[in-house]
Amino acid sequence: MDRDFRAIPARTTQNDLMNAPAQTIDKSGDRVKEMFGQIAGRYDLLNHLLSGGIDIYWRNYTVRQVPIQGTSPVLDVCTGTGDLALTYWASAKGTVVVTGTDFTPEMLVRAKQKFAKRANQFGSASKPVDFLEADTLQLPFNDNQFQIVSVGFGLRNVADTEGGLREMIRVCEPGGRVAILEFSKPPGSVFGALYRWYFNSVLPRVGQFVSKNRQEAYRYLPSSVSQFPCGQALADMMESCGLRNVQFTPLTFGIATLYVGEKPTGSQS
Repeated sequence: MDRDFRAIPARTTQNDLMNAPAQTIDKSGDRVKEMFGQIAGRYDLLNHLLSGGIDIYWRNYTVRQVPIQGTSPVLDVCTGTGDLALTYWASAKGTVVVTGTDFTPEMLVRAKQKFAKRANQFGSASKPVDFLEADTLQLPFNDNQFQIVSVGFGLRNVADTEGGLREMIRVCEPGGRVAILEFSKPPGSVFGALYRWYFNSVLPRVGQFVSKNRQEAYRYLPSSVSQFPCGQALADMMESCGLRNVQFTPLTFGIATLYVGEKPTGSQS
């Protein structure tokens, strides 16, 4: 599906044809936590339904492009119901400890239930997936711990994007990698326009009807994507926060993008 795309070095420009809305959305911690707590029970169903199941492919692609190497642990922040963390765990056949963090306890309940069903998939001696309640802006880990620090569709929900990035980099070990899988804004006068219509008109109505949450999470989604930096802008931010060799790969005509950067080997924080 993505064979025509290639990794784009961080200094390569990318067209961005979607204009950001004038009004800034509310990404305060209390509001985001309440909103995602309300939709936790139907979060997976809606993700698969509204993306046509392609979100599963995006996570698998991320794990293939940023694979586990060696025995150091892996961290997935803003883990939600744990899909990316569990995909990493399965890719290593349970031989590496994976931790998923999120500050919404209702999401973590679902994540723990998923792991409980799969805990013995690779035998009773396999390493666990630990799901912990934690804010990405204040991760409860020492510096330089994880070989991979990932986030799937969650960084845009962190109130301070640069602060979240710096925390992810802090806990990543020197020479390790930070992987960000996030929605982006497809270019093009035909597909881009069609997708924006779906994203801004169809998706919120269907999501709101099924989830029935008071905070209108699926109206928040297109607004949060519109105001979040994508392509070159996010790659530049990653570099300014201390990563090197940053590359980004548009997926499925630019609906999502995978960003990868390395923590310099000489860095100690």
